[in-house]
Amino acid sequence: MEVSCFQRCRMAKVMAFFQVILGVLVIVVSLTSLQRFYPAGNFFHEDDQCKHFNGTNEGGYADFDMKSLSDRVDEILLKLANLQEKLETQVQQIGKNTDKVGLNISRTQYRKFLEEEIIQPLYSAHISLRQIRIPKVAGIFGREGHKEDPLINFFTIEEIRKYVTAKPNRLGKVNIYGAHKTYNTIGHTCVLMRKELEAYMNYDVGSYCKDDWNVAQKLMINGCDPLPRRRCLTRASKLYKKPLPINQSLWQIPDDRNVRWSNYQCKSFECLNNRNPKKGFSKCLGCFNLGKEKVKWIGNTSLAVDFLISEVLDIKPGEIRIGLDIGVGTGTFAARMREKNVTIITTALNLGAPFNEIIALRGLVPLYVTLNQRLPFFDNTMDLIHTSGFLDGWIDLQLMDFILFDWDRVLRPGGLLWIDRFFCSRKDLDDYMYMFLQFRYKKHKWIISVKSKEEVYLSALLEKPPRSM
Repeated sequence: MEVSCFQRCRMAKVMAFFQVILGVLVIVVSLTSLQRFYPAGNFFHEDDQCKHFNGTNEGGYADFDMKSLSDRVDEILLKLANLQEKLETQVQQIGKNTDKVGLNISRTQYRKFLEEEIIQPLYSAHISLRQIRIPKVAGIFGREGHKEDPLINFFTIEEIRKYVTAKPNRLGKVNIYGAHKTYNTIGHTCVLMRKELEAYMNYDVGSYCKDDWNVAQKLMINGCDPLPRRRCLTRASKLYKKPLPINQSLWQIPDDRNVRWSNYQCKSFECLNNRNPKKGFSKCLGCFNLGKEKVKWIGNTSLAVDFLISEVLDIKPGEIRIGLDIGVGTGTFAARMREKNVTIITTALNLGAPFNEIIALRGLVPLYVTLNQRLPFFDNTMDLIHTSGFLDGWIDLQLMDFILFDWDRVLRPGGLLWIDRFFCSRKDLDDYMYMFLQFRYKKHKWIISVKSKEEVYLSALLEKPPRSM
């Protein structure tokens, strides 16, 4: 009984000690905030100096994200308040259970409680407090001010903060791009997905990344695009085999061992080929069956909306050399064009299946981009843009307008826009037709066909005009 009483007393003393520490931390945080933002008038009496703190002069706090800083301080205070409440609750339980010997905790449980419930929250609050950055004020004590890096006080994970911090050139020189600093970019929606992004960027530098490409893709699709770079090692499949030579790889299913299947419902290409309703994806259901894929764009078809590659290339003989395939697929269009000595880059997302992996394993070039992103090509460079299964009647008209203008930007004068089986409801057809016709491209082919009672297909082959100014 004496030993148990001694353990309870020691526990109570430890709890009281941590409460004192928490009280001191709360006071320090409060005084720090007050000292940095409120007492300026006590030391500076000139109007122009006071204006620095009011944000009215250029280079003062007008460029500083005060809301993010305020949110950070509130977050730290909330952590400390929660920890104090937890400790007080624990002390009260100890006081109520003084006569119950069986409730004594073991040394292991005691250590676990300290590490998980006290040390980790304290460390998190400590790191968050140290990461608060206050900009220097221009013109006071002869110091030159600077603009605050965007979002620097918004994120708490140090790796994100390092990424978004501007990187000045060494020795203050101008780099080859004519800039003094390099700013890494992230998508603006990353701010709305802060928790997901911080979980994605929470890793040990130089170690192996988590197998979380699906988390990255979710961030990208929801507008957090581009994603920050990471300084960890990407995982590969455990038994990666060398790929097939190019004369075999175009029309042969790759080895299953060259794909990481952990985040897919199917675990093999055979599963993807089967008529399984639980394959995990609904677009391009038969595109992993390369036997059926092989006849696309080359065989005779009874549908007028299906154009042949040979017909398209004959319109511009010898002029179609490079192009872009925007859609959902396994790279079959690029494979067929490769046989015609045309290089096609295929956009792809892994929507329930390893589309990027199979395109690359076939010896073709996948481009991992979402529809949120501006195409990473310069103006007037592509000979051909082909789209199939991508722009359908679900897409918002204004979003489609931005996308089509971006395609027009990268398509060279005389280049071809191949709209392949675009479908929409009959009542929306006029709106979508206007979207395509507003650029005044030359019509080589323009076919509308019935898809169902309520929907129609549209296939078109359009040529961009010169537009010389």
